[in-house]
Amino acid sequence: MGFLSATASKTVNSSGSTGGYLTASKLGDGESMRFAIVSDEPLEYHTVWGENAEGQKKPFRFAAEPSPSDIQAELGEFEQRMNYEGTALEKPKFAISFFVFDYQTETIKVLEIGQKGLMKELDALSQSEDYANLQEWDFTISRTGMKLNTEYRIVPGPRKKGFDDKIEAAMAEADAKGYDINQLLVGGSPFGESNA
Repeated sequence: MGFLSATASKTVNSSGSTGGYLTASKLGDGESMRFAIVSDEPLEYHTVWGENAEGQKKPFRFAAEPSPSDIQAELGEFEQRMNYEGTALEKPKFAISFFVFDYQTETIKVLEIGQKGLMKELDALSQSEDYANLQEWDFTISRTGMKLNTEYRIVPGPRKKGFDDKIEAAMAEADAKGYDINQLLVGGSPFGESNA
């Protein structure tokens, strides 16, 4: 048994998450996150990051690849972010999001994947007969390296013992609160009325 309570341990050891969101890019070198997919299908979109005069960053999501005029009309007081080198505007980036059960917090969160390699691996797994139903498996995303030398991996594994009921209960609670992944496309909260 650990020195800290389970709650304290989750709090001090949490990484890769921001509120109700998980993303591989927030993982540190050598870190990983384990989750179970609970969505039937991902929300697919293109993201453009904006920044206002105060330095606040905000994602703007589009159902289809946006034109420069689409981006300008949507960003309002925000300016489109520059690329990593600072030489041009950052291009819209294709991404997917879906609801997952996060084992670290034992809650339903939104996982956003913008890395093409992770999307390819997940797609290949979904087309394999052994992993045809991704909702029956757990997944671990890991990160090695930083900045331009970063590699991500996604590895399936058997469902963690004793968690089927917890996952079902967490999803039932999310459904009762009105969780809706499509709210990401309109700038709303995907976490329903109580978390908006």
